[in-house]
Amino acid sequence: MRSICRLFTLAGTCVSMSACGQAVEKSIDVNVLRPKKVEATAENIASLRTPSGERITVFARDLGNARMLAVTADGSVLLTRREEGDLLRLRDADGDGVAETRETVLAMKSVHGICVHDGTLYLADVNTVYAAPLAADGSVGTPKPIVKDLPDGGQHPNRTVAVGPDNMLYITVGSTCNACRESSPESATILRCGLDGSNRQIFATGLRNTIGFAWHPTTGELWGMDHGIDDMGDDKPGEELNLLEEGHDYGWPFVSNSELNTTMELPKGVTAESVLSKNTNPVLLYTAHAAPLAFAFAPTTTGAMFTGDAFVTFRGSWNRNPAAGYEVVRVDFEGGKPVKFEPFVTGFLLADGKSHFGRPAGMAFAKDGALLFTDDTNGMIYRVSPKNP
Repeated sequence: MRSICRLFTLAGTCVSMSACGQAVEKSIDVNVLRPKKVEATAENIASLRTPSGERITVFARDLGNARMLAVTADGSVLLTRREEGDLLRLRDADGDGVAETRETVLAMKSVHGICVHDGTLYLADVNTVYAAPLAADGSVGTPKPIVKDLPDGGQHPNRTVAVGPDNMLYITVGSTCNACRESSPESATILRCGLDGSNRQIFATGLRNTIGFAWHPTTGELWGMDHGIDDMGDDKPGEELNLLEEGHDYGWPFVSNSELNTTMELPKGVTAESVLSKNTNPVLLYTAHAAPLAFAFAPTTTGAMFTGDAFVTFRGSWNRNPAAGYEVVRVDFEGGKPVKFEPFVTGFLLADGKSHFGRPAGMAFAKDGALLFTDDTNGMIYRVSPKNP
């Protein structure tokens, strides 16, 4: 009879327990490498590069824990700061690509997710989603809770929100752990509800931590990047680009990158074959542990770069050697389908591989089509625009 084994990781050693109880050790290299943060000096910023030579400048600095971004109809840039617990509004009134003013418009503990839709601002902390009226001049009214009972955050408390083409609100809820059986069916999912928070339901499940997601501007399909499981080695599992469809199961915690996750014991009566048959496989994989955060498609407006392609911020690894991420990546879409990843803004991870001056986090497109993204460690917002003629 073939042995059925369960694996778990302990101090870099994988211990396999066979069906007869015999222990067999298998070596798995689990590296911890946390590149040291250095300052975003003028010299370091000048070293940032894109493949086509786009212009990279600083839109704003000294912002602390700069996380997620949204742009209002008047061109104001809204920034959530999770650790400071507030919402900032930044303005570039003269259009020179630099924010001249900033102000705190809301205080909200652990605020993270943000989106703007049809004159309303939606914000999310760990357990609650709020809606606030947004005036034409960019001022924000009093936020009111519309969803009050999201699952506790655990390991992944950073909720994000967006309004889809169906005029419904989508909410990401990460898993509470690295790999476990959740107590709440809403953990490790994307939820969908009405704009008033009503009729909440699970849209897709088996998603360990899909922070960034967006709809393709032409096909209307929903795409997102999911974080792979930690402690499985330097190169496994890859970060997943998924086509997110209603009712689909993307495998976590029992399936990882289309393969059975042998570190998890299946529920009683459930077979590996049944789990794999229900799994929706990723469309593309990126470097393991690179930690994808924001995901956005280039707008179809005049002046936008790479219309139809998507961009992803990768905050960077802590558990692989060499380190990966610390960059913004373009996803090349052809005919509405992704065909490859291409590093876009690189240089934050310095040549020694053990230090960095930025961890990209939030992302949005300015009214003029420029790409804005945050660094939540040195407190920056960078602006990427077409190269000078």
